[in-house]
Amino acid sequence: MKILRYDDPDFSSELRRLQRRAEPQPEVEATVREILAAVRERGDAALLEYGERFGGPRLSAGELRVTASSAPSAARGALEAAHANVRAFAERSLRESWTMQNAQGAIVGERFDPFQRVGIYVPGGTAPLVSTAIMTCTLAQAAGCPQIVVTTPSGPDGQINAALLEALHLSGATEIYQVGGAQAIAALAFGTETIRPVQKIFGPGNAYVVEAKRQVFGPVAIDLLPGPSEILVLADETADAAFVAADLLAQAEHGKGSLMLFVTDSEWLLEQVERCIAAQLGALSRQEHLAGVLEHGATLVLVRSLSEGVTIANEFAPEHLSIVAAEQETLGARIQTAGAIFLGRYSPVAVGDFLAGPSHTLPTGGAGRSFPGLTVEMFQRRTSIVQLDEEALKKSVPTVAAFAALEGLDAHGRSAMIRLGLRNAVPDEPARPD
Repeated sequence: MKILRYDDPDFSSELRRLQRRAEPQPEVEATVREILAAVRERGDAALLEYGERFGGPRLSAGELRVTASSAPSAARGALEAAHANVRAFAERSLRESWTMQNAQGAIVGERFDPFQRVGIYVPGGTAPLVSTAIMTCTLAQAAGCPQIVVTTPSGPDGQINAALLEALHLSGATEIYQVGGAQAIAALAFGTETIRPVQKIFGPGNAYVVEAKRQVFGPVAIDLLPGPSEILVLADETADAAFVAADLLAQAEHGKGSLMLFVTDSEWLLEQVERCIAAQLGALSRQEHLAGVLEHGATLVLVRSLSEGVTIANEFAPEHLSIVAAEQETLGARIQTAGAIFLGRYSPVAVGDFLAGPSHTLPTGGAGRSFPGLTVEMFQRRTSIVQLDEEALKKSVPTVAAFAALEGLDAHGRSAMIRLGLRNAVPDEPARPD
């Protein structure tokens, strides 16, 4: 782990190094471009070819779609509890259609409809991300999307993890396909013989999946481009060092590319957290994943004050921000860029990952400065509504005509005036036949 202190001569420059950005990776871009083109041209054949090439099982086109139902398991209670919280939070967040009357008397408003066919990518990777199924599909379910299409890689045996399959069915998935990687994103975007294209793609993934989502944006809508997990803990001397260490390690176990940052104004707490990380590490199972993050992605920072820590947090824009301090609510109110904020010693990030209610799909890589996490309204299409009667049009025409003149768009002005039979609105029209 790297330790930075405010009185280090290179403190400012080292802090700037933490302000990461998602830099383009030419080799990833090129590989993804090749995969997208192949799937677009050759459909299922390319899906099967790339799936096997990248370590997946050998499948036939008929095996891509998973038709097996899931039987209730010992984990059913946990899945149902998480699903209930996520759905309740999503339903509270739904946008509702509305109308109003403007100053000229026109009826204007917004209508919010669910996307009719959405695609959700659920990673398989190093662990079956059962929680991701709930944190994505449930939002589509709450929004009322009638077709919820899921792609997720299967294991070497050609089977999807049973708990993941159970979570997908519980959360409303209507179609499930055992395909992963950039080729899955291509199938959702362009369609194949087996998988029909969708309107919008959601879900996290590795660098190839994220790059594929970036490249297909346009032909299909995209939610956001989430990358490896991140956590920043901001704490003062009132924090429990063991709790802080546990939160940091929980996010670090996601492995490659993950970042853990601890910021405090207490030298004593910094030293205690460092000791607790070392003490807790040996009892954890994902040693290979943790070791890489601790070596390359872990930084402990001593600041003069927690006010300086707030500045660092806002510049870093962490995916997860945990604040444990005497003035934690006041500090939290000053945070403007975090994906999610966890306040207090009894608010572990893991509860947000699995149960609390908001989706755990959050902006990373500094994207929190501009983008929110996944919300249910992202599964809704907005349409504006405009309706005028004759009296409202009469009141609107002077302004419309003024703008048409300003912009040199006489046809615009005429299209409004013709409805009122105004002079010079249209040239003489031929007489209508009887």
